[in-house]
Amino acid sequence: MSVVAGNIALAEFNTPLTAPTAPVAPTAPTAPVVTPAYTPAVAPITERDVQAAQQAWADGIVTIGKIYQDKGDYSAAARKLLDQLYAFDEGEVLFKPTKAAEDQFRGSKDEALSYFVTGIEAEDHGFALQPWSNVRFENEAIALNQDTAEAMGDYYFTDAATGKETKVEYTFGYKRAKTDGHLMIFLHHSSLPYHPEH
Repeated sequence: MSVVAGNIALAEFNTPLTAPTAPVAPTAPTAPVVTPAYTPAVAPITERDVQAAQQAWADGIVTIGKIYQDKGDYSAAARKLLDQLYAFDEGEVLFKPTKAAEDQFRGSKDEALSYFVTGIEAEDHGFALQPWSNVRFENEAIALNQDTAEAMGDYYFTDAATGKETKVEYTFGYKRAKTDGHLMIFLHHSSLPYHPEH
């Protein structure tokens, strides 16, 4: 008995010896059927998507400061901002905040939370607790790459007490959330402008 491509050749046992038949030709092996993994259709990221994500971030920073002034749970508000706008729960986030000298890179959600509202890093004073009355973005350029986008430019923070505006330089990287497709930050680099000494 022999096996050819998963079929048993029985001709040699079932055919009478006095009347041999033509040999059974081997069956060509068939390629396995491969079903591609399901991938939901994701719309390419647009400039409008990036601008909406920037506005959500700006509104979140202002809201944290207002809640702090009103003696509310500003820490919960900051954690909500991180949960909704940063991709810490979906992978690595590259975060280099503006006012961080000793631990200038914040790779975890708790380190980022500390920067915005104080916490585990002794140097942090709570950037979002300033508070700021307004944050506005001026994009120098936005690079769109289908499922990711990067934006670079200046953003301006208005001090709620004095009205003074502080200019800061930024680069943000965005990707779509796995849950509902809204934009989340996977890269955030922020620094004060360079002023050469004369």
